Amino acid sequence: MRHLIDPTDLTVEETERIVALAEDIIANRAKYRESCKGKKLATLFYEPSTRTRLSFTSAMLELGGEVIGFSDASSSSVSKGETVADTVRVIRCFADIIAMRHFKEGAPLVASQYAGIPVINAGDGSHAHPTQTLTDLLTIKREKGRFDHLTIGFCGDLKFGRTVHSLIKALSRYEGIRVMLIAPEELRLPDYMLQEMRSASKLEFREVRTMEEVMPELDILYMTRVQKERFLDEEEFDRVKDSFVLDPGKLRTARPDMIVLHPLPRVNEITREVDNDPRAAYFRQVENGKFVRMALIYTLLRWADENRPFARIPVFGEEYVVNGMTCSNPRCISATEDVDQLFRRAADGVCRCAYCEAKAR
Repeated sequence: MRHLIDPTDLTVEETERIVALAEDIIANRAKYRESCKGKKLATLFYEPSTRTRLSFTSAMLELGGEVIGFSDASSSSVSKGETVADTVRVIRCFADIIAMRHFKEGAPLVASQYAGIPVINAGDGSHAHPTQTLTDLLTIKREKGRFDHLTIGFCGDLKFGRTVHSLIKALSRYEGIRVMLIAPEELRLPDYMLQEMRSASKLEFREVRTMEEVMPELDILYMTRVQKERFLDEEEFDRVKDSFVLDPGKLRTARPDMIVLHPLPRVNEITREVDNDPRAAYFRQVENGKFVRMALIYTLLRWADENRPFARIPVFGEEYVVNGMTCSNPRCISATEDVDQLFRRAADGVCRCAYCEAKAR
């Protein structure tokens, strides 16, 4: 059974096939109109979402399938204390594929172990957002024509930005990728991500404090919101906030063919005047999300049909270190639900939680 929990669950070749399929869907939408007829997608959204949930819904409907699920955890049995594992074992009786967004990091991985049907991670806490990564990759392909030999600047909240973490992982597998990390000290990329980037032989990266330092070098500027609530000192936030607001003035030194991406929603980190610049690709990016999710749903359902009967449940897909350790992350699903404490030993010898990648303790 194949799932999409992390961007690297797909090989480079599989990722590119899904992107190519999305491009074919864009060019031949009528060809796929009934391709998932008789199939049901369950959207299990434990936290608020606009673009991602509606994108999945629209994608399945355009493929001729049906959609069930919930958009608020309080309207589900989770309000009665039901676990993720039990929820998905129930949902598999009604649906063929699941898209899950959860506020606890690692919840979709737990779901994939018990569901018996394909599970798509639609965002888990601040950990990962692989379908946004596919959306970003499709946008990059359509706008820039390639995935390699690109310089991309990630700006804003890099510490809690799951879209940033996922896209860096995906791009690190291509040649000639240079990453510029533009963030205040309080919102730097997490240490585990920096360690992964140091060990990625194909990736070059640099940390800077303002976008002006690197703007002329960029092929892509990936904006995210600087979150005021993450700062303990409001004066510190006031000091740095304007450094991370994109306006026409900051674009003066940018290349004519640079593109601006943003996973949305935005607050004030991109001024309204930038919307009229042809380099602003973030609303085109939203539409691409529907097409790449159509391609993903179509692909996972085909793979599931080819590999029936379902594997045993629970399913643990690799070797894990299990020796009485616990995860150090209070936002991890393992901190609040009765799940197996699973850890992977990284190349540097550090044991990291399989659900959220935090260090073991």
